[in-house]
Amino acid sequence: MSPARRRAARRLFPLPLALATVIAIAGCSSSDGGAGPAVPSPSGKAAAACRTLHGELPERVNGQDRTELEPASEYTAAWGDPTIELRCGVPRPEVLTPGSEHYNPTSDAAEVNGVSWLIEQRDGGYRFTTTDRAALFLEVTVPDAYAPEVGALTDLAKAVRSALPAGTPPAPKGG
Repeated sequence: MSPARRRAARRLFPLPLALATVIAIAGCSSSDGGAGPAVPSPSGKAAAACRTLHGELPERVNGQDRTELEPASEYTAAWGDPTIELRCGVPRPEVLTPGSEHYNPTSDAAEVNGVSWLIEQRDGGYRFTTTDRAALFLEVTVPDAYAPEVGALTDLAKAVRSALPAGTPPAPKGG
C-alpha cells in the first residue's frame, strides 16, 4: 500500500466501531460466475444522476479491473472476480428510519472521502449504501476477498461526489 493510500485510509474512519467491525470480519468469498447484479429501475432525477455517475466511474476499484455485465445497464457496474458490484438508484435500505437519513440503533456507518455510507454485513462480505445523496441511494457490495471491504469505497468516492448531489436522500414511497 502506498504511503498516500495509507494516509487516506487513516482519515477515512471517523467511527472506530465501524472500522473495527469491518476489519474483524473474516470469511470465505464466493463468486457465482452468473449474471450481474439485479438492475435497479430509478426514474426522473435519480435515473439522470445514475447515468452521469456511470460515465464517471473508475476503470479500477480496489486494484480490480472493471468487468462487463449481462445485462448491460447504466445503473450497474462491476470490478474483479469475485465481483465488487455497484447498483445505482436502489430502494431505501430497511434499516434506515423512514423519512430521514438516521440509522436505527444497530446500524454502523462511516464517512469515506466525503461520502457517508451505511454498513451492512452480509454472507461473504458487506453492502454499503450511501446515506447523503439527494436524489437516490447507491449500493456497493464488496466480497470478503477484498478485506477490509471499505477500501473499495475510496476509489468510488470522487465519482460519487462529482455525479451525485449531496443532500437528504428521498423518503420512502408512501412515507
